[in-house]
Amino acid sequence: MEETAGFESPVLAIEQDGEVATLWLDRPEARNAMGVDLWRDLPRAMAVLTDDATVRAVVVAARGPHFSVGLDLKAMGGLLSGGDDTSGGAGGSPPPASMAARARGARNEVLRLQDAITAVARCAKPVIAAVHGYCIGGGVDLVAACDIRLASADAVFSVREAKMAIVADLGSLQRLPAIIGAGHLAELAYTGKDISAERAKEIGLVNDLAADSDGVLKAARSLAAEIAANSPIAVQGTKAVLAANEGRTVAEGLDYVATWNAGMLASDDLTEAVTAFMEKRPPRFTGR
Repeated sequence: MEETAGFESPVLAIEQDGEVATLWLDRPEARNAMGVDLWRDLPRAMAVLTDDATVRAVVVAARGPHFSVGLDLKAMGGLLSGGDDTSGGAGGSPPPASMAARARGARNEVLRLQDAITAVARCAKPVIAAVHGYCIGGGVDLVAACDIRLASADAVFSVREAKMAIVADLGSLQRLPAIIGAGHLAELAYTGKDISAERAKEIGLVNDLAADSDGVLKAARSLAAEIAANSPIAVQGTKAVLAANEGRTVAEGLDYVATWNAGMLASDDLTEAVTAFMEKRPPRFTGR
């Protein structure tokens, strides 16, 4: 396992083993609370992983006892309160910001945080979340942006925002209906309740469960390696086509994939797949 050169962050780390990269949430002393550094560095990390042709699949995991307890309320409190300082006006200091200016600033900050989560969904490679311990609030937003989710038996999930008197705004309300259905999401989002790993699997939030944090990481990496053994052209094309299906009719989706394959079928990987089948050996895909 090698740490990726050229990427440094106080709260994230990237390791690579063959064609599988692991993106670590690496702030265990704060239970991987999502603060300023995370929101700045997550898009950078995803750009590195997307641009690295040697990476074919990504696992998102967390160091410490918990995946993430969500937004760092101490560090990000200014966002929740409206952002700009409203004091001043006397003694030559700037006048108070208007309510509209404060609202605009808060909206821009929310959009910035949304884009950091969306960077995970935009990654051209499949992304698998390996969840253990608490996965609360922003942690759920993060795993909802992943393609596949696995969890340890001790995992606890919560769309917690209603208990904090805010509306979840980083993607859970938009992505989870397609994952768990509108009814299950409404229950979780309206109540802010905690659910167990077993309930998460029952409603389809996670694909499978492992006994503990080591087990879920091993399972996620094994699944990532299985994906990475396939042609990266086909896998990444499949992810692109699945994303393109959103908001389209079946007929529109079929037309899109026909156009996609018209450009991608003439690949060296397809030739290798046929040759390997004829020679009764495993294929060696190069992504060309």
